[in-house]
Formats: sequence, C-alpha cells, structure tokens
Amino acid sequence: MNEVRPHRWQTLLAFAIIYLVWGSTFLAIRIGVRELPPFLFAGMRFIAAGAAIFLWSLGKGQPWPELRQWTSATLLAILIFVIDYGLVFWAETRVPSGLTAVMMATIPGFTALAEILILRTQKLTLRLGFALLLGIAGVAELVSPTGFGQRAVDPRGAVALIVGAMGWSFGSVLTRKLPLPQSKVMSSCVQMLVGGILLTVTAALLGEFKGFNIRAVSWGAWVALIYLIVAGSIIAFTAFIWLIAHESPTKVGTYAYVNPVVAVLLGYFLAGESLGARSVAGTLLVLVSVVVITTAQRETTQCSPMREKLGANDKLVVESADN
Repeated sequence: MNEVRPHRWQTLLAFAIIYLVWGSTFLAIRIGVRELPPFLFAGMRFIAAGAAIFLWSLGKGQPWPELRQWTSATLLAILIFVIDYGLVFWAETRVPSGLTAVMMATIPGFTALAEILILRTQKLTLRLGFALLLGIAGVAELVSPTGFGQRAVDPRGAVALIVGAMGWSFGSVLTRKLPLPQSKVMSSCVQMLVGGILLTVTAALLGEFKGFNIRAVSWGAWVALIYLIVAGSIIAFTAFIWLIAHESPTKVGTYAYVNPVVAVLLGYFLAGESLGARSVAGTLLVLVSVVVITTAQRETTQCSPMREKLGANDKLVVESADN
C-alpha cells in the first residue's frame, strides 16, 4: 500500500530506451558486419556485456551459479545466442537491417508453436492459426521473387533469420523447464556470457580469424560495437528489468510492435535502405500477426491468474534479455 510509484518521466524514459535503442541495434549490427566477421562481432558484443552484468550481479551479492545451472545456460546459449544472434549477425551481411527486424518479429509466432508442441500450455485456436498464417504471408511477401516489383529478401539470409527466430523461441520456452539461477538478471547474463564465448569459438571454427586485420576496421564499426555493448545490452537491459518491476508485462511487451517499425525507419532514413510496397506490405502483415498472437496470449493468462503469476514475467525477461 505504501509502495512509491516512480515519476512519470522515469517510466517514459525507460520505455523510450527499450523502444528506440533496441530498435536501433539492427542498424548498428548492419554497420558492424560490413567490416567485422559476423560471429566474431557477435561474440565480442556478448562477452563484454555479459561479463559486465555478471560481475555487477556478483557485486550485488548474487550467488555463483551452480554447475547444473551453468549446463542449462550453455544449452540456452546455443539456441538463443549461437543460433539466433549468430545467424542474425550473419544474415545482416546480406539482408537490410529493417527487414531483419521484421523477420525477427516472427518470434512470438514460433514461441506460440513451441508452447503448443513442448509445454502444451496453449491450444491451436482459430484466432492463433489465423495470426500464424498472417505472419507466414508477411514473410512470404518479403522473400517472394515476385511482388510489387521490388527486390526480394536474400533467400539464404531469410532462411537464416527464420532458423534464428525458431532457436530463440524454443530456447525461451525451455527456460521454464531447466534449472537456472533464481535471479533473472543473473540467469540472463550467464546465458549472454556463455553465448559470447560460444560465438567466438564458432567464429574460430568458421575461419573468421584468418585474414582478419583488426587495424583495418574503421572507427565507425568500433562505435557500432560499443553502442551495442553499452546501449543495446547494458542500458536497455537495465531499463527493461526496471520496467518489469514497475509496469505490467503486457505494457512492457509492446516493444515487440515498436522495434521493427523503428528499425525500418532508421534503415530507410539513415542507411538508405529501400522502403517499397513489398517492405510495407510484409511488415504490416507480420506486425498484425504479432499483435494478434500477443493479445491472445494475454487473454489466456488473464483467464488463468496462477499461470500469469508464475510465468508471464519470467517469459518476458528471458525472451527480451537482450536485443
């Protein structure tokens, strides 16, 4: 009853951060992968950000994760960081940043499928099926060789992004079945740190270190990396955790609608990415699909208060620990 509500400007600032910063990370990735090998670039980002948050958590008195928790974090790091983020960074060498964000907005749809197939906490209703078909139609419009006379998304990049979205979705669902640190901050940063290490190992296995001249990297690429580490991973993550503690998961989850729009606009105005009828049509179909899926999930949790109490916040934190 005596809980002090934050000032309105604090809430607005936190929402602005997760809307604008997370939406802009796709452009920063696009800038960086022009000069830095994609998996190595991703590894550098997440090792730095994960280590910083991990050390901060230990300084705050969080216990060192147990061995079984490290094992779970490693499995999730493979799905969420190596498969999802690794493929996102790789795909952005051939797919515009805005359309990458749109393709990744299919995550709620794949998450719903994972809940149906793995957790069996959701049923394939007519409404959900319609939303999934809309998302598929949006992606098909973006990758189709014909459509509004505009160039289609690179098919290999599109496949990589779809596989990445599936990896993230199944990983986020598995977080509710695996033993992880009780602190969601510690859980997320451990996955981030392990993911960064595994991404760097993957970069070595793929030969990204061969012929890579660090001195040839421009300051712009280094600024993009610093931005992703500090703003995209540390500041935005902190703002998100703060919002989860003060606002409903439904409100915080609106980032899923806003981030793709921000990414498309930034790509168009700052990077000269095309924004034709194909892009607009595909984006709208995917975003409508996201809205329908997330509102359907909200109604389901409202009908089951215990499920909302036990799962809603955890799901949002893990699915949005970093962008």
